[in-house]
Order: sequence, then structure tokens, then C-alpha cells
Amino acid sequence: MATQSVHKDSKSGPVWPLGMIIVTTPGTPVGIMSLVDPNSYNAPETATAVEPAGAAQGDEYTSVFQQIMFQGFTSNGGTGVISNQGNVYIMRKGVQGAGNHTDFGSMVAVLSPGQTIFIGSAPRNRDTFSGYQFYIDADTANDSALVTGFVQ
Repeated sequence: MATQSVHKDSKSGPVWPLGMIIVTTPGTPVGIMSLVDPNSYNAPETATAVEPAGAAQGDEYTSVFQQIMFQGFTSNGGTGVISNQGNVYIMRKGVQGAGNHTDFGSMVAVLSPGQTIFIGSAPRNRDTFSGYQFYIDADTANDSALVTGFVQ
């Protein structure tokens, strides 16, 4: 697959492409912020003290989304996209269970191959989502979701 652009300009929204989030191992969820902040330095639960030396302090990439769009596609080898082979699962972080596609207490939605799902709060409401709370898992290795956040 060709190198992906990584947009880290959350403050200039309202559209923030988070990229193609690939599940390489089914049963091992992948955070939707994994391309823009692979070490979760800006996750709300991460203390800013763990940022690497020389990094700006603060929440430069902390996500505040009014909506998040998930699309059930994967790369066809670098020239476009094709529908996934199996289902992709949109998950919340597990608290007691596995947090993967077998943990129905953490499952938010099931994304069928080629399907698009929006998770959104009420418009003009202060209810927002942190991208760090969502993960995806899949039935099939290397299935993925194209994920886009819509910044409040």
C-alpha cells in the first residue's frame, strides 16, 4: 500500500481525515487515532509529562468530534479501495472484557463490507466524542475502515 498522508491539523477542521485504519490481527483492536498519534500522547487519559523531550506540551491533537464517519473499505494494493472481506467492528475501549469483536459490551456498531456508518451527537450541542475512545476490530486480517472525524 502507498504511504498515507497523516493530517495533524485538528484545529482547522471541520473535516479531519484519520486515514485507513487497518486491523492486521483480528481480535486485536486498533485505535482510530493510531495514525495521527501512534503513542496516544494526546489522549485525555495520558499525562502530558510522557511527551518526548522537545515536544510541545498540551493537547495539540486532542480530538473533539461532533461526528465520526467509518467506511468499510480497504486498499486494493495502492491504486484505490475495495470492499472489506468481512465485518469490521466499531468498539469502545473495554473495561472488563476483551474490548475486541467478541466483547459485545464494548461494541458500538458493525460495519459491513462497503458500508458507511456515521456516529454523531446532536448538532450544535456540546456533546462531543474523543477519537481516542474508539477502536476497530475485524473478522478478517487486513480489513480496515476509512475514518473521518468532523470537528466541533
